[in-house]
Amino acid sequence: MISTAIAAYLTAHGLELAGAITAAFGIWLTTRRLLICWPITLVSIFLYMVVFFRAGLFSDALLQVFFVVFTFYGWWHWWRGVREEGDVRVVPLRTPNLVIALVLGVAGSFVLGTLAKRLHAALPYLDAILMSYSLVATWWQARKHIANWWLWILVDAIYVGEYIYKDLWPTALLYAAFVPLAVLGLRDWRRAAANV
Repeated sequence: MISTAIAAYLTAHGLELAGAITAAFGIWLTTRRLLICWPITLVSIFLYMVVFFRAGLFSDALLQVFFVVFTFYGWWHWWRGVREEGDVRVVPLRTPNLVIALVLGVAGSFVLGTLAKRLHAALPYLDAILMSYSLVATWWQARKHIANWWLWILVDAIYVGEYIYKDLWPTALLYAAFVPLAVLGLRDWRRAAANV
């Protein structure tokens, strides 16, 4: 009886579980500043693109498309840095760039929220805000800025509630695990920056 229930759950949530496992592994590799984080993350992105679309979280599904682009960019940017400098070096984020990115996050939230509402997406404005600032965090991560971890801590914590609300429990647990992983990334990247 229990094995049947487990098999039914795995059948119904197999893509979500596979996405959660590869995403967690990819984030852990990112905290270690290992180049292999990008292709692992790419696998989780494609899996979650399907999961979010099926759940009616269209902003999250669309976010995965942007993540594909940012992942290839980050992979290339990190690879170039490793080739030129020997490893992935943390880069300071200048205040003007911080302000511009945060303002673009606000603008993106409004535009994406309006679009998501017209598409009858679930939680259009919350989803759009999280999407917009996830893009900012991903850009900062690709550019090797420590600030990406601060933003991920905040965004991931809010995502936990959204995914519980949408009954995506493996994903909610994944994002709950992302918070301490982001704290770990923040600590490790700060140490790496201090050692430069």
